[in-house]
Amino acid sequence: MKIFNRVKATLLSIKRSVKRFPITVIVSTALAILLVYLNEMDFGPSKETLRRINMVVGLGIPMSLCIGLFIERYSKKRVKDMILYGIGAVLLTLYYFLFLKDLKLVSMSRYIGLMITLILTSLFISRLGIKKNYEYYVMDVYSGFALTFVYSFILYFGIAAILFTIDQLFDVNIEWKIYYYMFLVVAFIFAISLFLSKLPSIGEDYERVQYSKSLIVLLNYIVIPLITIYTGILYVYFGKILVTREWPRGLVSHLVLWYSTVSVGVIFLITPILEENKVSKKFKIWFPKIILPVLLMMFMSIFQRIEQYGITENRYYVVVLGLWVLGIMIYFSIKKPLKNVIIPISLSIVMLNSIFGPLSSFSISKVSQNKRFESILVRNNMLSNGQVLKNEEISSEDKKEINNIIRYFDNNHEITDIKVLPKDFDVNKMEDLLGFKYESYGPYPFEQNRYFYFGTYDREEPIEIMGYDYYLNMNSWNENKREVGGLTLEYSRFNSTLIVSKDEKVLLEQDLTEFIKDIYTKGNAELKNILSYKDMTYSISVNYDGGRIDLKFIFNNVNGRVDEEDKLTIESLEYILLIGNK
Repeated sequence: MKIFNRVKATLLSIKRSVKRFPITVIVSTALAILLVYLNEMDFGPSKETLRRINMVVGLGIPMSLCIGLFIERYSKKRVKDMILYGIGAVLLTLYYFLFLKDLKLVSMSRYIGLMITLILTSLFISRLGIKKNYEYYVMDVYSGFALTFVYSFILYFGIAAILFTIDQLFDVNIEWKIYYYMFLVVAFIFAISLFLSKLPSIGEDYERVQYSKSLIVLLNYIVIPLITIYTGILYVYFGKILVTREWPRGLVSHLVLWYSTVSVGVIFLITPILEENKVSKKFKIWFPKIILPVLLMMFMSIFQRIEQYGITENRYYVVVLGLWVLGIMIYFSIKKPLKNVIIPISLSIVMLNSIFGPLSSFSISKVSQNKRFESILVRNNMLSNGQVLKNEEISSEDKKEINNIIRYFDNNHEITDIKVLPKDFDVNKMEDLLGFKYESYGPYPFEQNRYFYFGTYDREEPIEIMGYDYYLNMNSWNENKREVGGLTLEYSRFNSTLIVSKDEKVLLEQDLTEFIKDIYTKGNAELKNILSYKDMTYSISVNYDGGRIDLKFIFNNVNGRVDEEDKLTIESLEYILLIGNK
């Protein structure tokens, strides 16, 4: 009976959420339907278009929620409400045509940033002007989210278990996509409706609400001590820098950034108990001041990288988020009492500025890399009156930097965004313009070790096995000995060598790096990383007392890195090994 009452109460709360936020529920339901339709479509341009439409509809969920919360707080006139939703629809339409023309890095980064901004806005838009207990409101929202997650998790896996059992016992042959469709229904219809029903009402004041003892213990006696110890470790490292006078490593900026961001959240949470808990009060007083030298160390680290390699989107985000944390810590140090609603508001503003406008990460990064590109050309006498001049004698380091910048624009923006290059510039004609060929230096610009990958484009291509007795699938992560036709095969990852022996006598020690070097050369020469089986096949023969062994290596894929001295290291590989024992 209790279970029935609980289910009934849940359904009633969902009904109330539909009445409270009808547009949000409609949009989330529409997204579930569109995702089902997308999955049923054949590949083609129209599928790509629908994928982008679905992304915009996804943005409509938090945007409509923000509008709904705003209406609850400030307006209850139906005409004005519809106008607000209409403005939201227009903004989403403009976003589709102006900022979601493709699914490349810039578009995806901007989309994620806008989604985070809308979610942050939904956390404060209904609490503007309410001075007290904002922290309890956020905790209430988080509690509703956690409860929704648990309910949805149990519901989905319960349904999935039922379908799986029916499939296995009665041979119904339920397709995998049915599980996916059930997930969409649970996630975008049930879960969102349930979460909306858990959102606090506008009139909630939280005057009598208090943290549980377990949460207070967690914050004061586990989280705060851990942050304090972590701070001490960073101070020791900071002292090491002062003694050795060695600049911080690049990893330092990320370690400091995420720890300081988490610390902002901790101070946010302990604000309601500052007056009644000495540990929290002392942490709030001292930590925002103690962390300032640590943040300085972080800025030293990231600005060193910027001085060497210019600004990219990732470095921009590190600097901007670091400045935001610095500003919040200064605010914590001087403001009494705290108005923590400033945290999501300021972060939303920073986020929007980072993805839109002339000061966005994309605009600043393009300007920085253009300046860096021009400075390299100028110091090598390759730029005169805005015209690029050919120079075959520049250093390998500058060649690498030019290649990396071009690759950065090709991957993240457009090559035409490089101002000094001709509008019809093509990497295949780079040698004619600059004096040296374009070379791929890996998926991430400016990395010291260039990553490479090569594979075959047609796995269904017939393989000639005439003249061979055994067909083996081999890989680099299996170092177990294999017995084949009286031969023992053993691969050593330490030196990338295949050892073939017979009766404990080594017949061959084949360094596979020799083959991979040749594949690497072919791939770079053809400016592609997908090759034919012919380009990735190698045959050798070994004569020994009493016979001969013929081996054919047919590589399916290989990846690794090449260092500054062009030394190649294999990270993993898969290949077919044919063996003929004569």
